[in-house]
Amino acid sequence: MKHRIRAELADFFYEYDTPRMVLVRDKLVGITFRLVQLGVLIYILGWVFIYEKGYQSKGDLISSVNIKLKGIALIDVRDLGPQLLDAADYVFPPQGDSSFVVMTNFIVTPGQRQSTCADLPDSGLCNKDTDCIRGQSSRQGQGVMTGRCIPYNNNNKTKTCEVFAWCPVENDTYVPKPALLLNAENFTLLLKNSISFPEFSVTRRNLVESVTNKYLQSCLYHTKTDPLCPVFRLGYMVSESGQNFADLAYKGGTVGIIIHWECDLDWALKFCKPVYRFIGLDDTEHQVSKGFNFRYARYYIENDVSMRNLYKVFGIRFDVMVSGEAGKFDIIPTMTTIGSGIGIFGVATVVCDLLLLHIIPRRNYYKQKKFKCAQQESKEDSDLACNNFRKDNEANVKSESTSSIDE
Repeated sequence: MKHRIRAELADFFYEYDTPRMVLVRDKLVGITFRLVQLGVLIYILGWVFIYEKGYQSKGDLISSVNIKLKGIALIDVRDLGPQLLDAADYVFPPQGDSSFVVMTNFIVTPGQRQSTCADLPDSGLCNKDTDCIRGQSSRQGQGVMTGRCIPYNNNNKTKTCEVFAWCPVENDTYVPKPALLLNAENFTLLLKNSISFPEFSVTRRNLVESVTNKYLQSCLYHTKTDPLCPVFRLGYMVSESGQNFADLAYKGGTVGIIIHWECDLDWALKFCKPVYRFIGLDDTEHQVSKGFNFRYARYYIENDVSMRNLYKVFGIRFDVMVSGEAGKFDIIPTMTTIGSGIGIFGVATVVCDLLLLHIIPRRNYYKQKKFKCAQQESKEDSDLACNNFRKDNEANVKSESTSSIDE
């Protein structure tokens, strides 16, 4: 037992495997070897070098976006009468950046002033003064309770808490339909995008060489006919995002504008051009808190009293997202890719060895030719592992020969 353990340890520490070149003339193995090599070659040249451009170093971009909207709308608003709106009235924020809102609908509560009045029934009904805790406000309330329970709109059957608030309080139950600014779909957006690839000291604008002042005054973006025009019609962007403008304008929504730059700096810079896409960012399947809205107020002084008109604005929010990558030839990634490709060629050898030594009928014969056990001549005791290896291979070869004769 001790002798056996000693032999096993000697085999483990003193054995070394080295490759042995064996020329095998077999149609199946030969064709498999060349087909695998061809597949690896196509992968390296076609995918890694041509499609993925593995010979280039890559760089990310930094970006700046500026927008300008144009369009005029004449609408008739209840309590206010005819209203003429331009970009200063319906664009938020007015300076325009990568995220902006175009107002398409609104509810106005005119002539508010700070005083006491009855809160809406939605904030909670009351029966007596003790139901209204002075100095507190309810979650849905629009002011601070005074401690009195009073009739709502002179209706003795419905009582709510009196609040100190901007009165009259806003009632947003009714939303105008169709949207007040439905013709906003014909408003136009000029989108200016400046990018830089710091790694390569390259700057670029989406106002490319083909965009001239004359062209800019008349063009409108279209995916096929004018893919480089930076002037977009709002209705076209919404439709390209897969949504209906009238539905979106009613209670608002969100549209993503994607600008993608894919620049190969081994070519002239004029070939570095943006690609535009539009996506809807609203979950249309869920009806809870649907749309997009916010509030703002216009303040004024009347009879030395501070007053305001409160607007609940429904609009389409546009989020401009810029992505991209630039690549340029670099010897380091080129050599790395070539080295990796040479390593992948070893797959052909692995596949063919598997086929040669474990699958084809004469696998034991080829094992005998491929593997040879070498030992020092001065060693008196024969290596048991080598003897067993040789005997097993000879027996397997004889059995293969016998089976072939029987056939």
